[in-house]
Amino acid sequence: MRRKVNSGFLNGQFLLAMPGMTDERFARKVIYVCAHSEQGTMGFIINQLQPLEFPDLLVRLGLITQRQCILLPEKARSLMVRNGGPVETGRGFVLHSDDFMVEASIPVTDDVCMTATLDILQAISDGTGPNKALLALGYAGWDAGQIEVEIANNDWLICPPTNELLFDGDILGKYERVMAQMGIDPGRLVVQAGHA
Repeated sequence: MRRKVNSGFLNGQFLLAMPGMTDERFARKVIYVCAHSEQGTMGFIINQLQPLEFPDLLVRLGLITQRQCILLPEKARSLMVRNGGPVETGRGFVLHSDDFMVEASIPVTDDVCMTATLDILQAISDGTGPNKALLALGYAGWDAGQIEVEIANNDWLICPPTNELLFDGDILGKYERVMAQMGIDPGRLVVQAGHA
């Protein structure tokens, strides 16, 4: 049975770091928000790669042997591992299309889910996983009310995502492409917020 999508107003939105972002971990980052509530916010940086490749991760987890790497479907061999954020960097999360669901899958929006169990990695490795997937190690998290303060301080822009921008492999150009989708030239953004 499919669970109901949580309705936090930032759920399923992109956060784009403003040019004046002082926290280097988030400078020029695009974050996809998965959970936003009164308890806090959780999301994944989607435009920063890990130095680890997916087949190597499967070997480290004991899901396949080094010799089996060559047998992986092309889609699995080419799946990029992203640096999802500074929290729990050894924990993996998969954002994916809703054509794949297991008991542990959590709907984020009507067509994007999140699964953080090994069965989705196994399914991707044997070619039975979701049509679209994004794998991240770690996540970005904010305490209750913290992201709202940062948005009010002009640290982040909020942008509705497209699945193409969320799942495509153009990591290096993603920040500029999301800005362009919003009709914004990053060079023309003002760093300081105005106050009356």
